[in-house]
Amino acid sequence: MKNKHLPQRTCIACRQIREKKALIRLVCAENGVVQVDMSGKKPGRGAYLCPNKVCWESVLKKNRLDHALRTKLSDHNRQMLCGYGYNLLEESQVWTTPNPD
Repeated sequence: MKNKHLPQRTCIACRQIREKKALIRLVCAENGVVQVDMSGKKPGRGAYLCPNKVCWESVLKKNRLDHALRTKLSDHNRQMLCGYGYNLLEESQVWTTPNPD
């Protein structure tokens, strides 16, 4: 029996290739707001991120998300994503607030 193909994606922070379902998709909606896409099916330009502290901090500090999604992340949107990452990682790791510079 042939194995079923599993889609793979690359984390924009660490560049590690993993199964699509193991990564978190962030999508830039038509209105320019970046959202977490838990379904993986929202329309818009998407980027994938590992569910760990190092990748979230890296992407929010170094504007990699802006580059990957071809948009400018607002301060409000950056704080919203930081809050999501904090909630996601709260139980397992200590979170630090990123500086956009």
